[in-house]
Amino acid sequence: MSDEKPSISPRENGPFVVRNVKILRLEDGSLAEEKPVRALCRCGASKNKPFCDGAHKDIGFDSTPGDVSSQDRVFVYEGRETTVYFNRLLCSRAGECVRRLGAVFDRDRDPWVMPDNATPEEVAEAVAACPSGALRLSEPGGEPRAIHDDEVSITVERDGPYRVRNIPVEAPYWAEGQSAHKYVLCRCGLSKNKPFCDGSHDEAGWKSGN
Repeated sequence: MSDEKPSISPRENGPFVVRNVKILRLEDGSLAEEKPVRALCRCGASKNKPFCDGAHKDIGFDSTPGDVSSQDRVFVYEGRETTVYFNRLLCSRAGECVRRLGAVFDRDRDPWVMPDNATPEEVAEAVAACPSGALRLSEPGGEPRAIHDDEVSITVERDGPYRVRNIPVEAPYWAEGQSAHKYVLCRCGLSKNKPFCDGSHDEAGWKSGN
């Protein structure tokens, strides 16, 4: 593996070109063989997912993103000890927050986030589990922050996006509050916020099985 820094370059109408990333976790949890350069599918049509097999050419994949600026909005949920921030545009529908801390995060409730229903430590753990960085938090009067670790990796989510940690990526638009250390990349080809995931795979019922 090269000593050069890791990077991700979305090729126009083509795959993600990934360089110098040692950790690539596949859907089954196993690690892919280390390679200095990989091409990862982002059109959703490869028969060799997560790797590109040229299907983007066959289907005429268009990597042009839509205008998502009107959806780029941060909602603020204030608690006595913790404030939670949520940008819907960045949410990949992974549901980690709901599964881990349903007392605070409940989609069937308004407001759907109630920080005072758990301890600040529990809220922080749930926010840390958010793979997309759509959730951030702060103490009263503090600055909002995403919680992430230092691992440099890509994890392939089953029937979902690529979960990326601490790897620079080229992108035409970064949403308000979006973290460069923790984000998700579209691999179904349907996102309006390419190269990032906007949850379209969930709405469309996309499956990653070849």
